[in-house]
Amino acid sequence: MKAVLIKNAMSTKPLPSDKNIYETECPILYAMEIIGQKWKLPILWYIADAENQTLRYRELERKVVGITATMLTKCLRELEADELIKRTQYNTIPPTVEYALTEQGRTLIPALESVYSWADQQMKEKTGQ
Repeated sequence: MKAVLIKNAMSTKPLPSDKNIYETECPILYAMEIIGQKWKLPILWYIADAENQTLRYRELERKVVGITATMLTKCLRELEADELIKRTQYNTIPPTVEYALTEQGRTLIPALESVYSWADQQMKEKTGQ
């Protein structure tokens, strides 16, 4: 397979020139499959921003405005399956469930902060601020 190289100040990234990018093992596409859905980033941000990086289910439900309980549960299960968050259930009445970032989830936060900074700068340039 031929590859086109993109160079920047930090590294060289091979891009396939003779294949559909979606048919390759692309780290960016892999990451977007995991976190690229509408609700996953807000969920991760709220957990990361919480004290001890832990939130109860009901707190998440209140903070992530507009999400349904079904979608919240689905996203939480997917993030747990991808080992970005961990679920802890306490046997209380009513049951208490907490979600926290895993070590792998914590390593994602600086990357998201970098994307945030880049996007913030782009938005400011477009609006002339």
